[in-house]
Amino acid sequence: MRIIIAGGGLGGLTAGLALLQQGFQVRILEQAPQLKEVGAGIQLGPNAVHVLYALGLEGDMAAQACEPEGKIVRLWNTGQTWNLFNLGDVSRELYGYPYLTVHRADLHQAIAAGVRRADPDALVLGAKFERFEQNGDGVIAYTADGRSFQGDVLVGADGVHSLVRGQLFGADRPDFSGLVAWRGVIDADKLPERLSRPVGVNWVGPGAHVIHYPLHGYKLVNFVAAVERSDWQVESWTERGTTEECLHDLRGWNEDVHTLVRAIDVPYKWALMVRDPMARWSEGRVTLLGDACHPMLPFLAQGAGMALEDGYILARALRQYADPAQALQRYEQARKDRTANVILGANANAKRFHNRELAHAEGAAAYVNREWQEDRVKERYEWLFTYDVETVPI
Repeated sequence: MRIIIAGGGLGGLTAGLALLQQGFQVRILEQAPQLKEVGAGIQLGPNAVHVLYALGLEGDMAAQACEPEGKIVRLWNTGQTWNLFNLGDVSRELYGYPYLTVHRADLHQAIAAGVRRADPDALVLGAKFERFEQNGDGVIAYTADGRSFQGDVLVGADGVHSLVRGQLFGADRPDFSGLVAWRGVIDADKLPERLSRPVGVNWVGPGAHVIHYPLHGYKLVNFVAAVERSDWQVESWTERGTTEECLHDLRGWNEDVHTLVRAIDVPYKWALMVRDPMARWSEGRVTLLGDACHPMLPFLAQGAGMALEDGYILARALRQYADPAQALQRYEQARKDRTANVILGANANAKRFHNRELAHAEGAAAYVNREWQEDRVKERYEWLFTYDVETVPI
């Protein structure tokens, strides 16, 4: 069977590698003339790391991925700190795989290396997907430069503004979440040691929260701040902001947060949009994957993880069911409830991180102790981390 994948991002590459390892012929159409991923840091729970290791990428990940020792919560103004839980060895013991933080570009290169080892011709660069045609016998994908690619299945892994989704189901109508996110990558050498420790830190406060963690072999620190604003609704990862504007959005916050912001070379900002879970992902021989079908707020740190899981499960479904349309339906059924629950969990965390009780020290201590007690944290994350892409029924 010949599989065409529109989009060479994390989900598209993972699906491509999983399909190649199952013996399929794969062509991944990527619009960029060179393979370089923009973006910043990604947190990979043990469920996502499981996918990468199952695809034989453990060695490719080893040099650049970071394994935080633990997670801590800090209060927005006083800096009061709660040590939540250890990660590191504990994640391996409980779930069989580590919890990793990686630069998106490092992860992208690792998966691309696996694809090229499996088939040097699988990745087609400079191929901007434009539209498709399908009938009972197959699918033809057309690119902007006039080329056409014929296959048995088309996978739309072309992101939040998916052209494949648009052709299947029409334009989407996202709602603005009321949150704008700031992001930046910081050279760890620019920071005092307390801010470059190998831990994941979550600052919580009224109307905003800030996250930072190590990247790229502990040489970089990823910074993300989500703030409540109504005046910026551009959904793009590449819109530049200014240090002054970011500091203004976090005025009154602890000086450690301001130190982080000032150390960012270029702060980027993007509007966080909310979409309801889709009723359908597939039609005939065409399906969707990752952000093309279940974009989500980043507050469970599972956006990339869900795309990786999708790719692996899709390959299993196409291997298991000879009829392409049936395989795509089984893939969709296996993934829809899980991804919908992640969307809802991320939405719930947005409210949890920004609660008004966090405005004052006395309310904040009680709130953090209640919301981040061990049982509650387990309830929010254990169902995510124990998912097994290799054995879950399809």
